[in-house]
Amino acid sequence: MIRLATTAAASLLLLAACNSPESTKAPEAEAPAASATPAVDANALTADGFGVLRIGMTKAEVDAALGPDSDPEAVGGAEPEVCDQWRPERAPDGLLVMVQDGVLTRISVSAPSTLKTDRGFGVGDTAQAIKAAYGGAAVSQPHKYSPAPAEDIFVWASGGPATPDAWVENAAARGVRYEIDSQGRVGAIHVGGPAIQFVEGCA
Repeated sequence: MIRLATTAAASLLLLAACNSPESTKAPEAEAPAASATPAVDANALTADGFGVLRIGMTKAEVDAALGPDSDPEAVGGAEPEVCDQWRPERAPDGLLVMVQDGVLTRISVSAPSTLKTDRGFGVGDTAQAIKAAYGGAAVSQPHKYSPAPAEDIFVWASGGPATPDAWVENAAARGVRYEIDSQGRVGAIHVGGPAIQFVEGCA
């Protein structure tokens, strides 16, 4: 009799444990792991373009994206039908596009632009910070008109030169050029194809 009562009591305890709130509670979902790197700003300047502007677009596509030339009376190139540079009507202040033979080949920004590259650099940042961030991918060349610390810092994403001072002609090449002023800071940024090498507008 004692053994039967003990067995019955054990069964009741087991049943109670199975029906306890703790045993029926669904396991908590694990929080998603934080991304290792922050998402790139959709409006950041990259070797491939800016926002809706993509290097390789036609002039008609540029006009549709950000509007026509905001100052059509200004001359952006000696031969506008071959190469022209202007600010589209709806483009941010300080941004210029370059179109060669009807194709967008370069986007440039200078003061008062507050736009940044996908690495977080904009007008006013130091050459030292840029070189530290890019490491060996940053190739420095002397500025054509100003003595050091003025310089040009190139970062080619694709199709870069075989040697640091070689001129890139491959139309498929893409890169970023940081134009450093006499104070050692970014005065302008150029992104796109081989046209980023031009130092006087379309030349």
